[in-house]
Amino acid sequence: SVIKDTDAILKEIKEKTVVTPWYLYRIGNWELGDSLALNPRTKQTNALIEGLSNFPNILFELRTKSDYVDEILALNHKQRTIVSWTMSPEIVIKKEEHGTATLSQRLKAIQKVLKAGYLISLHFDPMLYFEGWEKAYFELIAQIFKVIPATKIAWISIGSLRFNPEMKKTIEENFPHSKITTPEMISGDDRKMRYVKPLRIKMYQLLYQQIKKHAPKVWTYLCMERFDVWDKIFGTHPESIQKHDYLIATSLHQRFPHLITQKPSWAKYQKIII
Repeated sequence: SVIKDTDAILKEIKEKTVVTPWYLYRIGNWELGDSLALNPRTKQTNALIEGLSNFPNILFELRTKSDYVDEILALNHKQRTIVSWTMSPEIVIKKEEHGTATLSQRLKAIQKVLKAGYLISLHFDPMLYFEGWEKAYFELIAQIFKVIPATKIAWISIGSLRFNPEMKKTIEENFPHSKITTPEMISGDDRKMRYVKPLRIKMYQLLYQQIKKHAPKVWTYLCMERFDVWDKIFGTHPESIQKHDYLIATSLHQRFPHLITQKPSWAKYQKIII
């Protein structure tokens, strides 16, 4: 669905965020869809980008697997919008991400938005397990950082395939040739099916080790994982959502001080109720 009344969205965001001007809000668009896939027709994202450009404590994140960026290149975004891509090995894109941009097309689109002054973020989520996954993800990281400077990346996330149990049948019925449901999976506390923990940890460790070689200063985090998995990958974990938001804000303040001019205060962040 498409929400036409962007003015109402902007008004609501302002009302909720203006009371805590010292708190950095990351606002995502189309978390379960694609932020840019329909934009050439609707232009809705354009209005949000320009509308949110004057909000000093907001970063607006678009997430896409497309290369539909031409519509947003000339907008007055003031770097308040982070354009983010789901990054997958080419073999995964060809077999599982039907109708999306190829890896080469995504990289070219990233270069376009960087030239237009945007910052970007990268999401290696969901990682897929398949024969030869190690080599595929190793090569993916090399391909990305061959053309994308780490200094233009706001943050990076890592996660593995997960879905509600009832989705397994739907996936197999709609995509009978797909193999993504064949590896061993377990149900977590949130009832979502995931790869077994030792495998997830192995996958995250390999990917994060490669990311660190190219982007050691970029804030990198895990999606939908418990603290013990964080400890295995990073050696530590944030004890709350507020702490994670504070750590991201601190990282951005250090790397992009023009975006967050005031040093984040943990004393204030921990008082926020989420």
